[in-house]
Amino acid sequence: MGVKGVQPVSLVDYPGSICSTVFFGGCNFRCPFCHNAKLVKEAGTLPDENLEEILAFLAERRHLVPAVCITGGEPTLAPELTGFIRRLKRTGLKVKLDTNGTRPEVLRALLAERLVDYVAMDVKAPLAKYGLLAGRPVDLQAIRTSIDVIRTAASAYEFRTTVVPGLLTEQDLFTIGRELAGSDKYVLQPFRPTHPLLDPELELAAPCPVSFLEKAAEKLQTWIKVVEVRA
Repeated sequence: MGVKGVQPVSLVDYPGSICSTVFFGGCNFRCPFCHNAKLVKEAGTLPDENLEEILAFLAERRHLVPAVCITGGEPTLAPELTGFIRRLKRTGLKVKLDTNGTRPEVLRALLAERLVDYVAMDVKAPLAKYGLLAGRPVDLQAIRTSIDVIRTAASAYEFRTTVVPGLLTEQDLFTIGRELAGSDKYVLQPFRPTHPLLDPELELAAPCPVSFLEKAAEKLQTWIKVVEVRA
């Protein structure tokens, strides 16, 4: 657990806003395509950043960089998350939270306290294939509950799927679309091989064609209001 790094400026991590990105270490998934492998597997060996220094840095720059994206790893596992966000909000910063949806009780509490302005939940796969894409057994009821909590309590949100050729098919995406039916926004992201990945074999895999995602996105609008390809 703990904050393992800060990216001072990002133009892509918070839709519609420039932001800083804060990375929490540790995760309860082992997604084979994960590009933050060190944060997942080696978080305990990475030094923690000083939270007081991070808060001071973010507050000092809030007029130039008005938002913070909190990601990981899986930040909802961190005991200090709620207190950290409370202090961010006191400085007037907008907060986006990235999550895998395995801790709906944390999401519910954060949203009830209006601590999070934007939630992005990674939907790994259709429910029937979730364990394969998450790399370990998954509490599917927790995933369902998180989806419901986000849809009913978040002021702005997106669900998103990283599409890995060979692991997810077009029909899988349509199944996800039906499982998310009625949601405001769904984002498709193409898998791109990088180094290191949690599964080294995927470092040699072909990237997902954007044209494939664009074709799927058109059909997914049958179930979801806005479907975006984020290439």
